[in-house]
Amino acid sequence: MTYVLPPLPYALDALAPHMSAETLEFHHDKHHQAYVDKVNELAGKTGMGGHTLVELIATAGPGALFNNACQLWNHSFFWQCLSPNPAKPDGKLAELIVEGFGSTEELLKQLSAQAVAHFGSGWAWLVLEQGAIAITTYHDGDTPAAHPGVVPLFTLDLWEHAYYIDYRNARPHYVDAVLEAHLNWHFVALNLDGKGMSRADQAWQV
Repeated sequence: MTYVLPPLPYALDALAPHMSAETLEFHHDKHHQAYVDKVNELAGKTGMGGHTLVELIATAGPGALFNNACQLWNHSFFWQCLSPNPAKPDGKLAELIVEGFGSTEELLKQLSAQAVAHFGSGWAWLVLEQGAIAITTYHDGDTPAAHPGVVPLFTLDLWEHAYYIDYRNARPHYVDAVLEAHLNWHFVALNLDGKGMSRADQAWQV
């Protein structure tokens, strides 16, 4: 009875050179897998297995199980936020971006600034709150899945394991490269339906 590591939605080298195959191999196959393993271990020990991942986050309470479950969900969402060949925003998404930020360029400028300025480990987010797109960051493994009413649209991993192989400690270069080249606007638009939480959820598999 376990949670599992979701496969990447593209090849390991699909985001190169901005995110190398080596980075994805370590980030997905090792770091993400480690969160899966830890959640399975802790859920088994505490008798918390049987929930979906989102349910587990909502009921685990503060501590190691919550932290690792959030990281499992965050990473499963994160991989879908990236694309080898992203299109530009259009339709309702483009309208919301213009309403909230004036332009896509300004949204990316503000998202980059918050991601770079975020202290320590965490995640930068585009979320939908009261019908408007907002930018926020969460520390460590915190996630919109733990905040009722916050609809996840996009996230960028700010932990050093996301960029240390390709960029060493230069988070700004990582942030700008990925946002400019690989932000999956199609996935962002899809999540306007309010179902983004379910797109990184999974059942406890028997």
